[in-house]
Amino acid sequence: PQPPAMTGKDASPAPDPAPEGPKKETAPSPGEEPAPAPGAEEAPSAEQPPASEQPPAPTDESSPAPTAEETPTPAEGPPAPEPEPEKPKAGRQSRWRGLVGGDGQILPDMEKVLGNMVSHKELSWVSTDWKAVNEEPFLSTRYTIKDLSPGEKIHVRVKAVSAHGASVPTTLEQPVLIQEILQLPKIRMPRHLRQTYFRHVGDAVNIMIPFLGKPQPEVIWTKNGQPLNTSRVNTRNSQKDTIFFIREAQRGDSGKYELSVRINGAEDKAILDIQVIEPPGPPQNLKLVDVWAFNVALEWSPPADNGNSDIKGYLVQKSDKKSGKWFTVLDRCTRTSCTISDLIIGNSYTFRVFAENSCGMSEQAAVSGVAEIKKPKISYQVEKLTQRELMEPPKFTQPLTDRSTTRGYSTHLICCVRGFPQPKIIWLKNQVEIREDPKYIALIEQGICSLEIRKPGPFDGGVYTCKAVNPLGEASVNCRLDVK
Repeated sequence: PQPPAMTGKDASPAPDPAPEGPKKETAPSPGEEPAPAPGAEEAPSAEQPPASEQPPAPTDESSPAPTAEETPTPAEGPPAPEPEPEKPKAGRQSRWRGLVGGDGQILPDMEKVLGNMVSHKELSWVSTDWKAVNEEPFLSTRYTIKDLSPGEKIHVRVKAVSAHGASVPTTLEQPVLIQEILQLPKIRMPRHLRQTYFRHVGDAVNIMIPFLGKPQPEVIWTKNGQPLNTSRVNTRNSQKDTIFFIREAQRGDSGKYELSVRINGAEDKAILDIQVIEPPGPPQNLKLVDVWAFNVALEWSPPADNGNSDIKGYLVQKSDKKSGKWFTVLDRCTRTSCTISDLIIGNSYTFRVFAENSCGMSEQAAVSGVAEIKKPKISYQVEKLTQRELMEPPKFTQPLTDRSTTRGYSTHLICCVRGFPQPKIIWLKNQVEIREDPKYIALIEQGICSLEIRKPGPFDGGVYTCKAVNPLGEASVNCRLDVK
């Protein structure tokens, strides 16, 4: 069972050093306080203070001694000499103020307080005895009473003890109900919420977080240590979970939300980090740094608004003046500069750059000026040559090669020749000139000489010669043809 929180530090139960008794009372048993008679006003005895609770001799002669109404009643232990009583000075307070339960504090008004004494009693028509819960006075203003029974209701009071005795006790206005914690509070944060939770601007945020705890825990939401703005964020709690809801998320809803689940002092906490993002703005200051040959160098600055998310890269596109269409040249460029090559000489180009973050591409792009890929100026000087200087005797640049063919399948013999004027081509078989014969077709085009032998037979094999003749000379090449 979880006890109610009181001010002070923990201590084991002990007899009340300053119990109060009725005006008419019988001698109390050891360790107990006398029960006050109904309707009787409590008045401490000033004749026999207990030895175990006898305060030390006052060091300050100006400190007042408690009056007869403030002197503690007898308790267990042999009697000790009582200091001579004095009247309190004007303005001196003689009791505690501000006693609260739970996590509250009690604040003293007395001067030179040596400590506090806490006692409690059950809310019962039978029991009227106050039980001390600490043996020695303590100076802290917080105290926890332990070893209480669940379901029990108790009254709590506290006294301040000075060098001259105990003050008049201060009692809680309402009794405290002792509740048992059957299950400690535990938040079961979903895995995907343990890291930053991204949403787009305008999206709804609807999150359910389950938790454990008995009896019914207290659920508290805060943002960056402050209460939630209920005009933006709604929460709904049940016995097993809490629902966090934003109808239309805005970037101002980003932040760290703290969830706290409490049961009688026991607490569990979790952090929900929400980041609401949107597409970034366009890059800035896009300019053409240099244009040379078929290359262009570009440079720009990051966008002024990143959309509440880091920029992942940039998309670079080009458009030529002739087509007017946009083509992607660089996808997700991570730098703020680039060089574009392989442009067509003589064309004019325009470039644009988009920024990209986790939400997507920027709706607008930065557009550059026009880059003209100019043709280099080349001057040619024609050398004047005479016709004689242009003339050249025949020369074969590609000779004939030996071939082997199959009977009945046409074949070609090919060679290359050059010369000016254009040479005359003569074909020979076994040193005999081939004249107009339908079995052979001779052609020459752009210096390429070919001889087609249509459906050769065994007798068409032999040595073939190609001879080129012009006024400056002649040349010839040979090959062997085998027909199988």
